[in-house]
Amino acid sequence: KEKFNKPVITSGNIRNPEVAEKILAEGHADLLAMGRGLIADPEWVNKVRSGREDELRKCISCNIGCAGHRIGINRPVRCTINPEVILGEEAHTSMKVNKPVNVVVIGGGTAGLEAACTAAEVGCTTFLFEAKPYLGGLAREIAKLPAKDRINDFPNYLINRAKKLRNLYIFTNTTATMEAIENLKPDVVVNATGSTPLLPPITGLHDRVDKEDSKVLSIFGLINNIEKFNEMDLEGKKIGVIGGGAVGLDVVEYFAHKGAHVTIVERMPAVGNGMDIITKLDFMTMLKKKEVDVRVETSLLEIKDSSFIVNKDGVDEEISFDYGFVCLGMRAYSPLMASLQENFAGTNVEVVNIGDSVRARRIIEGVEEGRHITDTLKRIGAL
Repeated sequence: KEKFNKPVITSGNIRNPEVAEKILAEGHADLLAMGRGLIADPEWVNKVRSGREDELRKCISCNIGCAGHRIGINRPVRCTINPEVILGEEAHTSMKVNKPVNVVVIGGGTAGLEAACTAAEVGCTTFLFEAKPYLGGLAREIAKLPAKDRINDFPNYLINRAKKLRNLYIFTNTTATMEAIENLKPDVVVNATGSTPLLPPITGLHDRVDKEDSKVLSIFGLINNIEKFNEMDLEGKKIGVIGGGAVGLDVVEYFAHKGAHVTIVERMPAVGNGMDIITKLDFMTMLKKKEVDVRVETSLLEIKDSSFIVNKDGVDEEISFDYGFVCLGMRAYSPLMASLQENFAGTNVEVVNIGDSVRARRIIEGVEEGRHITDTLKRIGAL
């Protein structure tokens, strides 16, 4: 700008209006460009202009549906947090129920919140049960990791959206029971109870993981103690991570940036399987820069107090650690689903299962399935 005295446009995930204003006010640029931000929320500018900043659906920088789909696998653009990209902009807001409909949603994660908001927006009387004292589910938990804090913006958006819906009743700190569900006389019950860490029957795992004073933790063991780890001097500490998927790599990134010596173990031929190409390349760069010891085609055999026993090509090896993390993915958690199906069998009540409680996946699938509650309403003749 100074050298050529020409108007300058800048870009780079400008998400917050105050940041955009500061860039312009301080003369760093004359115009701002937005790409992913406008995929996430095409109404970003209009919402800011009209003072509706609490309604902004800010990009969470996941790169899954945009760069991952378009560049990585040459498929049409989608968006993790904006199902309207493929379903039609605000398509559901033109729909209204043609009769009174009660919808009960079990689980206040991103999938459950999307389903509840969508149902309420088309006119259903909607009730949402969440066992925890807060909403947001796994997205809220993962956002406690410093590198993942942007994810928090999505549950915040959903919560702000829910607050404006007078026909949506949310009960936190409340475990859904069959009696409570029946008392609400539902026409549709949506199960969205999410997932829990996958902890297979590996010798020593269940005796140690997330136990008091244990050095062996799951991803939740890290998240629930994140303040302690944030304050801890981890320079030179030995960290072992089992599992080279997205969760394991998040753990590696956290400790590698704090100067720890990290070893990651993955039984597949490579880490990062199933990740979008942009995020995977970032992780590969990080692993190399931080000199992470990557062990692929290596299986976990046993967990001891301060070491993992692993095997590669028939040879056992002991990997010692100051803290060890077992990140073998997530598994569906749906304790009520069988009872719901049995209880409402032969009735006119529609029971649907969405998000991670079907199969542990990503936010994008759960949100899409949450929005698809309109398909269920059509199926029962309510739209």
